[in-house]
Amino acid sequence: MSVEKHTLAAGTPYATPYYVISSGAPGPVFMILSGVHGNEPASSRAAQGIAGRFSRGEMKLRQGKLIIVPLANQIARRKGIRGQPDLNRTFPRGPGSQARHPLSAAIWQLALRYRPSWVLDLHEANGLSQLNPKRVGQSLIISQASRAGGTAKRIIGRMNLTIANKAYHFNLRHRERAGTFRMACQRLVDARAVTVETCWSLDYSLRVKWQSEIVRQFLRSAGLM
Repeated sequence: MSVEKHTLAAGTPYATPYYVISSGAPGPVFMILSGVHGNEPASSRAAQGIAGRFSRGEMKLRQGKLIIVPLANQIARRKGIRGQPDLNRTFPRGPGSQARHPLSAAIWQLALRYRPSWVLDLHEANGLSQLNPKRVGQSLIISQASRAGGTAKRIIGRMNLTIANKAYHFNLRHRERAGTFRMACQRLVDARAVTVETCWSLDYSLRVKWQSEIVRQFLRSAGLM
């Protein structure tokens, strides 16, 4: 197994690290994007932790390749804001369309280069989905047409068995939102794409733990671990 660290959007104000982790054996390509919004710190911390564990040899791939962009929007993170504009509305919306921001364009070129069969976009949200159906905190989000639904449901079931407080349980949500990385990957790369949302009002360490475990569950389900 090899771990390579590169720089996305090198030489621009949007430069940020990404990792290419190769098992050395044929298999699926899995991509993790985090930190698209600068006010969602647990998702980035989880992605950074996973990249670190692979770098130190504490986690290993048995097949395939893993691409991790742990902290995409460095400018928004330094300011502690969602981002202006909202980067997750600037990805291509259909065939022939282009990303509408230099950073989303760089991320999209990375996706086109590796053409992942699985994509996780890690986020955080306000409100608990278990208590309010209009909220998406503690949820996995897919589109109605997604081929990831069965896997997402199984992982939600496993996660909820480990969470004693039922108000904190995860739920599956269906959303179609053009311009998001998830929808671009599903529509244009034919990836099984899922948005992961923890609730940012909950304890930070719990959110990092849940994000990390959800990533591991998906990697196992995709056969990479």
